Amino acid sequence: MLNLVPIMIEKVGIIVIVAFLLSQMRSFRQVIEKEHNYYEKSLLILLFGSFGIISNYTGIEIYHDTVSKAEWIKELDAESALANTRVMGVVIGGLLGGPFVGFGASMIAGIHRFTLGGFTALSCSISTIVAGVVAGYFGMRRRKSGKNISAKFAVGIGMTLEAVQMLIILIVAKPFEQALNLVQIIGVPMILINGFGTLLFMFIIQSILRDQVRARANQTNLAFQIADKTLPFFRQGLNTHSCKEVSDIMLKLSDADGVAITNDTHVLAHVGAGSDHHIPNQRIGTNLTRKVLDEGDIAVAKSKEDIYCFHKNCPLEAAIVLPLKVKHKIVGTLKMYYTFPENLDKVQEQLAGGLANLFSTQLELAEAERQTKLLKDAEIKALHAQIHPHFLFNSINTISVLCRTDVDKARQLLLELSSFFRGNLQGARQLLIPLEKEIENVNAYTSLEQTRFPNKFIINLELEPGLEKVRIPPFILQPLVENAINYGLPNRKSLGKIKIIIYSEENEMHIIVSDNGNGIDKEKLKWLGKKVVPSHKGNGTALFNICERLRGIYSEEANFSINSKENLGTEICMTIPLNSKGVLNQDVKSLYIG
Repeated sequence: MLNLVPIMIEKVGIIVIVAFLLSQMRSFRQVIEKEHNYYEKSLLILLFGSFGIISNYTGIEIYHDTVSKAEWIKELDAESALANTRVMGVVIGGLLGGPFVGFGASMIAGIHRFTLGGFTALSCSISTIVAGVVAGYFGMRRRKSGKNISAKFAVGIGMTLEAVQMLIILIVAKPFEQALNLVQIIGVPMILINGFGTLLFMFIIQSILRDQVRARANQTNLAFQIADKTLPFFRQGLNTHSCKEVSDIMLKLSDADGVAITNDTHVLAHVGAGSDHHIPNQRIGTNLTRKVLDEGDIAVAKSKEDIYCFHKNCPLEAAIVLPLKVKHKIVGTLKMYYTFPENLDKVQEQLAGGLANLFSTQLELAEAERQTKLLKDAEIKALHAQIHPHFLFNSINTISVLCRTDVDKARQLLLELSSFFRGNLQGARQLLIPLEKEIENVNAYTSLEQTRFPNKFIINLELEPGLEKVRIPPFILQPLVENAINYGLPNRKSLGKIKIIIYSEENEMHIIVSDNGNGIDKEKLKWLGKKVVPSHKGNGTALFNICERLRGIYSEEANFSINSKENLGTEICMTIPLNSKGVLNQDVKSLYIG
């Protein structure tokens, strides 16, 4: 019995070596990795049935108590038997492919074993078929329960079914004494060595599956890496510049030999192989791309003829073309080209499919962002329109009074008003204007107001040098000054003081408008800037509009706050992000307006 062990290990080594060599073939790995349809199950039947035949041919002939060292078994003597690794192959086939594969592989191996003869021919054939079917059944149950076929599980099933084979030999083979003697010789070595062989075989299978998981992880990581690098360009939409940048990134990070992106009519970018005649801004020239645009399905070409390129010297031999969609509408295609068809494998197809979905999502987000911006622009312009009439009516009333008392002053104020509204018309078409323009608007407004209410207030402006050109939303200073004059300073016997301080700090511009007026009561204060507050003195529309515009333009990067105490005054603070810092704490200049 012991002298059989090293020979059995040698025979197991043959099967394991064959399995290892097969594992290096892409076709073998693909059959093992994927879910199996009937075609692939048929391939598994042939594969593991072949392992059974190899095991039969390379088995060890047992004649009574003698172990033959023949290396290739073609036919057995009527009183001989065979010790081999046949059950190992059909068990693994059944575990991986289910009862259908187990039965098919065991039939091939079992019938072949029967043709070799020997007094155990029938019993070995029956035990082989039983082993294949039973292993297939347990493999199917294992998968249905959501568990993987582990090496430990496979070894347990394999050794158990090898023991069952010994039992079937005892029951079926005749004479019984010879069958018992055979089982005593081969039983333990075959059970142990086939279990060991099953363990090695499963290690190879698990290595293939781990490589598959690793490849998918790498593929996912690569897809997200490409998506991350291409997102800034797809946010610009489909144009020649953005698509050229995206194509360059994909060519660098993927295994494609050429990458192209189109809209629904023209090639927007083509880089890599074939770029000498696949030129951007030309109309789409391949029928393959037109087919994808028309039908909306992924198209794979594995030959130059399938690509339908009209250039006879085109180096492109394979391609995958995928639709780019925005809200279920096809807006273009992503094309990955290869100069060798074998390079376009399943991994490349899956990567391309994932990228097409990611790119479509990016395009949808870019379109949603563009629509949001358009809507926000419309809202901001509507807020502008609410401010203009308010100031216009006050200004006209002031000038109308001056027309009867001081014609020259009225003429001067009309010129200032004209300049002011000329600036407003320009500002209405822009989201941002230079700070100095906004200060000019404040000057024009306060000139009109001080004409109406002489000696009522003074305004002090402290402006940090270098901030004059900073662009800010129009109408964020003048309404605050207007509120201070109209609501903060009425009925005051002492001189009203309004102070504007503008400075930069930590890449932000701070604007503070304060007065020494009446202040705001606590109940009204907590809602100002957040919504329109009904009141007989004013409803806070201007403050609400300013907050809405700051939020629309700067999102969460801008801040607006109001601090006020009744009879002590009000301070409004705004913080706006800067693209670059101004000069801080140098030569702050004080201006008294009026």
